[in-house]
Amino acid sequence: MGTSSRYSPPWGDASIIGVAGGSGSGKTSLALAIVASLNLPWVVIMSMDSFYKPLTPAQSKKAFSNDYDFDSPEAIDFDILVDRLRDIKQGKVAEIPVYSFEKHARVEETTTIYSPHVLILEGIFALHDPRVLELLDLKIFAEADSDLCLSRRLVRDIKERGRDIEGCIKQWFDFVKPNFHKYVAPQREIADVIVPRGIENKVAIAMLSDSIQKTLHRKSTLHQQELRRLGQIAEESPLSENACVIKQTNQVRGIHTLLMNPETESEEYIFYFDRMTCLLIEKAVDFLPFTPAQVSTPAPHNYPYMGLHKTLEVSAVVILRGGSAFETGLRRTIPDCRTGRILIQTNYRTGEPELHYRALPSNIAEHGLVMLLDPQMSTGGAALMAVRVLVDHGVPEDRIVFVTYLAGRVGVNRVLSAFPDVRAVVARLGDDMEDRWVETRYLGC
Repeated sequence: MGTSSRYSPPWGDASIIGVAGGSGSGKTSLALAIVASLNLPWVVIMSMDSFYKPLTPAQSKKAFSNDYDFDSPEAIDFDILVDRLRDIKQGKVAEIPVYSFEKHARVEETTTIYSPHVLILEGIFALHDPRVLELLDLKIFAEADSDLCLSRRLVRDIKERGRDIEGCIKQWFDFVKPNFHKYVAPQREIADVIVPRGIENKVAIAMLSDSIQKTLHRKSTLHQQELRRLGQIAEESPLSENACVIKQTNQVRGIHTLLMNPETESEEYIFYFDRMTCLLIEKAVDFLPFTPAQVSTPAPHNYPYMGLHKTLEVSAVVILRGGSAFETGLRRTIPDCRTGRILIQTNYRTGEPELHYRALPSNIAEHGLVMLLDPQMSTGGAALMAVRVLVDHGVPEDRIVFVTYLAGRVGVNRVLSAFPDVRAVVARLGDDMEDRWVETRYLGC
């Protein structure tokens, strides 16, 4: 199809908001209030506390005796923080460390952040590092009375972090208060918005929410324009060479006839759709890497036979809900196939596909073939997003095969123009604007 027309999903340019302020100034509460006012599922809060540096044995001993300075920028691993923020900004998967305040150490587990439209970074040094500032779309400073900050910190550290009151007061006067004036207060001067009184300041929260909503609306409009641009390119191009329509044998045409006949009984429809699924899966597996292998035939002849062994694992990702219609045929063809799920739904107000859920097989990036299963592709918007999810999780494009029963030429071209190394296996080409009737008949609802 010529040159690639790269596709960037809605989360490809995440809006990152920094919320700084003194310890106990209400940064977390303010971030939560902003999230609540936005009322959107794609807003994530990330605490800078997760990025405390691992301590040496000597530093750990000082931490347990309340003699280690956690309120200095030197305590934060800004290099890892910046790397993770850049990954999120580019729409990639980011593994976030988990820090235990009881153990004063990172734990082995990490948390995953992927596909937020808005990320709120909160921490006392959220506006400190110039590299972080370059990535922020909005800079907020939470301001509160120092006595209130101290009382909040005491309650938090004693209740949530298992500290004693003497140690908390010692840290406050030795480290927290002097470092506030030295490192935290200067961030006030570079903030876009200063919010006094935290969550009590309803006017400021409403103003921030409105500003973020306008930014998201602008990005949504740009994404819809990008989808239309890819559609125009697809309309003007012949069917991509990477689109494989299975051979229309008499058997295949006979199954098409039964599936498209509204008078076909439900049980018969399911039986023949499962048969068609097997044919599609078998065709897709042809793209799995194999290596030559010699075996001996059973006794008494023991003839050598040159065959093939698969070298890498195959997995499948079901695009819900329609892709579940492929699972019976998948199990009949590859009984031990590892599967994952993605839920993508179209926003009926904007026509924009939205990612609601993902659960992918572990080590999916190492698999030799990953099949995306969806019984019908129309505009290709959901398919674009599904492929991008796999690419963001490290799956090479040339190992992805989109498997579908019914697809329109423009929809297929739209996906394969954005991801030219991806392949599509299709049972039948139809109208691009055809209603999604295939899974409805299979599932009965």
